Amino acid sequence: MKFLDQCKIYIKSGHGGDGCVSFRREAYVEYGGPDGGDGGQGGDVWIEAVEGLNTLIDYRYQQHFKAPRGGHGMGRNRTGADAEDIVLKVPAGTQVIEDDKETLIADLDEVGKRVLLAEGGSGGWGNTRFKSSVNQAPRRYNPGLPGEERWIWLQLKLIADVGIVGLPNAGKSTFLSSVSAAKPKIADYPFTTLVPNLGVIDLGPSTRFVAADIPGLIEGASDGAGLGHRFLAHVERCKALLHLIDATQDDPDKSYKLIRGELEAYASHLADKPEIVALTKADSLIDEQLEEAKATLEKACGKPVHIISSVSGKNVKPVLHKLAFHVTGQRVEDDEEADEASSEGWAP
Repeated sequence: MKFLDQCKIYIKSGHGGDGCVSFRREAYVEYGGPDGGDGGQGGDVWIEAVEGLNTLIDYRYQQHFKAPRGGHGMGRNRTGADAEDIVLKVPAGTQVIEDDKETLIADLDEVGKRVLLAEGGSGGWGNTRFKSSVNQAPRRYNPGLPGEERWIWLQLKLIADVGIVGLPNAGKSTFLSSVSAAKPKIADYPFTTLVPNLGVIDLGPSTRFVAADIPGLIEGASDGAGLGHRFLAHVERCKALLHLIDATQDDPDKSYKLIRGELEAYASHLADKPEIVALTKADSLIDEQLEEAKATLEKACGKPVHIISSVSGKNVKPVLHKLAFHVTGQRVEDDEEADEASSEGWAP
């Protein structure tokens, strides 16, 4: 399934049905009078966040959505039928934006959230509404009111608890594939990941969170360079960031500053998110080289740096536990600590 996180669509609500001009004509009924009914209500256009979707690909092949018109009024004071509404189903995290791409209409950040985008036109009055003691045989009616129409943008910002960021080929996809059931594409060339990948990380019955592998960022990404700039929006909703840096490169400190600069240039509040920094591909270097790279990186970022290997699983669990703490606010015990605690409290 292809990933699509932005699209432009046209919506139009239904016109209201016209009122009816009719008179009662029955045998042996004198002065029947007007009996024209009102028109029905035009269909509304709604948008709703539903479960089970993570892309806007459904709106790639159909961009026009028009609600039906309300039924016209009929004789014998019969009102026209109300038209059915149209409901656009989108994944949670979708934002609805005006055609100017700046004005926010709605933010569907929860499953089940529902917003009215275009209201259907009201039905017109039949001639029964206009009868009076002065005008007992009115031939007047009202046409139904027109519906609303507009172009809007749908923009998806994935709802993930943790965003994995870094330069191309930093080991983000490998890390996600090793800690979750996700199967992102992995290769030894830059920009292997072209779209964000989601994975559910399960650390126990009560500790589970979603991580998003963001395509690699390069210098100038906040201004539109490379691939990752399109997906920086998906980092905005994350509660914590995992910044992965390739330990085999010459200047890990420059890589860290480059990515941090692009995040801050895109949105200043991204700098305030909790961040875990880790050197990846630890199995490719000797201990002395890893310690040297770690010391250089800690000096640049001013926070502890983890040395991990996604392939062998070295030091991966402590990183996941720290991420889970930032997401849930509760400390997650290591498996070995939990086993020791349970054995100490057990008695035959």
